[in-house]
Amino acid sequence: MICRADTVVRCMENDKMNILLTQIMEPQAAAFTHGGKFHADDVFSAALLRYLNPDITIERGNRVPEDYKGIVFDIGRGRYDHHQRDSRIRENGVPYAAFGLLWEELGVEILGEDLTLKFDEDFVQPLDLNDNTGEKNELATLIGQFNPVWDDHRGSDEGFFRAVSVAEMILKNKFDRYLGKARADQQTEAILAEHDKAVHSGDAAPEDARILVLPDFVPCQKRLEETDIAFIVFPSNRGGYCIQPLKKKQSMNYKCSFPEEWLGLENEELAAASGLQSATFCHKGGFLMSVGDLEDAVKACRISLLQYKDQPVIVRLGEDSGADGLLLQIPGMEHAQVVWMPLFSAPKLEMQANYGEIAMEKPQWKQLVKEYVREILHFHPEAVFVNGELLEVYPVVHALRKKHVPVLSVSKQNGRSVIVRIPAGS
Repeated sequence: MICRADTVVRCMENDKMNILLTQIMEPQAAAFTHGGKFHADDVFSAALLRYLNPDITIERGNRVPEDYKGIVFDIGRGRYDHHQRDSRIRENGVPYAAFGLLWEELGVEILGEDLTLKFDEDFVQPLDLNDNTGEKNELATLIGQFNPVWDDHRGSDEGFFRAVSVAEMILKNKFDRYLGKARADQQTEAILAEHDKAVHSGDAAPEDARILVLPDFVPCQKRLEETDIAFIVFPSNRGGYCIQPLKKKQSMNYKCSFPEEWLGLENEELAAASGLQSATFCHKGGFLMSVGDLEDAVKACRISLLQYKDQPVIVRLGEDSGADGLLLQIPGMEHAQVVWMPLFSAPKLEMQANYGEIAMEKPQWKQLVKEYVREILHFHPEAVFVNGELLEVYPVVHALRKKHVPVLSVSKQNGRSVIVRIPAGS
C-alpha cells in the first residue's frame, strides 16, 4: 500500500492493515459529517482526512444518507461519533471527540507510536475537551470565527471548508515540527555521546566538558537541560559562530552566564572587554553571543565558566512563618539566597453587604499585577514562594506561571509542613 501524504512514516500491511487508512486512501474516498455550525472538532477531523488524502470528498448534512459507504464522523452515533451516552473516555478522564477517535487510529501512521501519544496529549486532547465540555481553547475559538455571522443565510459550507484549509496547514506544520524534534533528539544523542567519549578519553580538555560544539545548529536546548552542558557553540548562518547559554531544568535562569560587562557590547568594544579579537556581538539579555572563529567561541565559554558565581535566589512573598528553613532544604537550594518581598497588596473593595468586588478598572488591575511581578523577576529567582490570602496570592501565581517561573507553597503532609511546587496551568 502506498500512502500519499508526505510525512506518513509507515503503513500497516498484511494482518495489521489499518482499515480506516485503507478507506481514506481509496481512489473514490468519501466522508460525511454534520452540517450547520461547525467546531474545531469536525474541522480538524476533516483536515486530518485531507492531510492523508487531499482528494477525499467530504460532505456535510443533517442526516447520514442511507447505505452510506464512506467514513462518517461527528454524526450518526457510529465509531467516530461521541454524542452517545456511552461514548469513550480516556484513562486520564478526558473524553474523546471525533478528532481524538480518528487520531487514535491514524496518528501512528503519521508520527509513530511515541509521538502519537504526545501529540494526543498536547494537541488533540485540549480540542476534544473543548468540544465535550466547552473548556476555553484559543484555537477552537479561532476556528469558530469561520462560521457565518448570525444574519448570513448563505449556509456554513463555505466557511467550513475555509476553516478546514487553515486546519490542514496547522496540522502539517505541527507534524513537521514533531518529526523534526524527533530527528533533532536523535542527532543530539549522537553528538552528546561523541562529546562524552572525547571528555572521558582525554581527547577533549577537562575545562571543555560543559561546552558542546555542534557541527550545525540542532534544536537541543530542552534535551541538554538535563545535563551539565552549560553552553552550545554552532556555526552561524551569517558566518562565524554563535554561543548560547543553556537554562537550568525547570528554571528561567542559565547554568552559566556571560560576564555582565560583555552584555550589550558589539565589535571593538566587545573585543576590548572580552579580550577576544573576533567577538562581534553579545546580546544585552545574555542569551546569545557571536564570534568570528571557533577558538574564540570556546574561549568565551571558558572565561564565562571561570568567572561565573552561582548563588540561586528564592523570592519569598509574605512573612517567614518558618518557611526559610524549609526552602533551604530543597535539593540544590542549600546555599540559596532567600529574598523577602511584601505580599501583593490587594486594592480596595467595593462592598455590598458581605460581597466585595475590586474597585479598580481591569487595565489598572492588570498593570498593578504586571509591575509587582516585574519587581519579583528583577531578582532572577529560581522559584517564588507565596503565602497569603487567595486575593493576594492568586493574581501573582497566575502571572508567574504564565512566565514559567516555578511557584512554591507550603502544604501539610502526614502532620508536617512540606514545600510543594504549584503545577503549571494552576
